[in-house]
Amino acid sequence: MKVMAIMRPAAYLAESVKLAGSMGFKTITAPMIDVVDKTDANFKGFVERIMGGVSDYVIFTSANGVEFTLLKLDEPDEFIEYLNRTKVVAIGPKTKEALIKNGIVVSIVPESYSSEGLVEHLGGIEGAVIEIARSSHGAPELVRGLLEKGAEVHETQVYEIIRPSDERHKRLVELALAGDIDIFAFTSSMMARNLMALADETGVREELIRMMNEKIVAAIGKPTSDTLSGFGVKVKIMPERYTFEELLLECRKQDC
Repeated sequence: MKVMAIMRPAAYLAESVKLAGSMGFKTITAPMIDVVDKTDANFKGFVERIMGGVSDYVIFTSANGVEFTLLKLDEPDEFIEYLNRTKVVAIGPKTKEALIKNGIVVSIVPESYSSEGLVEHLGGIEGAVIEIARSSHGAPELVRGLLEKGAEVHETQVYEIIRPSDERHKRLVELALAGDIDIFAFTSSMMARNLMALADETGVREELIRMMNEKIVAAIGKPTSDTLSGFGVKVKIMPERYTFEELLLECRKQDC
């Protein structure tokens, strides 16, 4: 049975382990990223434009973005009523599910679950007012691409990604260096950067990269793949559809 390292946020670990186990993988877990609430100076304007009927599109790039947005509001039901008068965009199925769960009507989901796919999908947006609610580490390609298409873009960071640290992380690195991990699953660029930061702190980055390149590295999305490549890590699997389930299916299909 192949051993897969899963480094997703704590809130997703149980579900991820269960899914991986159902596909025949043994797992080692250590969340390389976690999420905490954040309210920036742009949030008030974000709410006012939506409630005032100014916004044409509202983009959510994660389920966390949905939940952290609604948590900040004193009257979320009223906000949702006005939000549903806009075109709400979900970057992928998990985000769509979180929106629908909260009574929000989803108008658009791009075929490719990425910032680039979203920009490509949105047409006829010249002069449109577009809101983005996302993390403090959102891909710059989204804002840049929408601006290039002539939209008026406003971004608010509704949560922050942090790097947790405990014994699980030390154990994961030890197992990796011992060659006991067969597949390294990365679902974000931040996850890759945090693993390399951990390796730097313990002076094992080169050794870890060498060992990873002898195994299987799977990444969701081109930005994540590019980040890993920048560290000298060879990405062998990148699913066409950017979901963790698709990553697992690709690994199983290719007999990783």
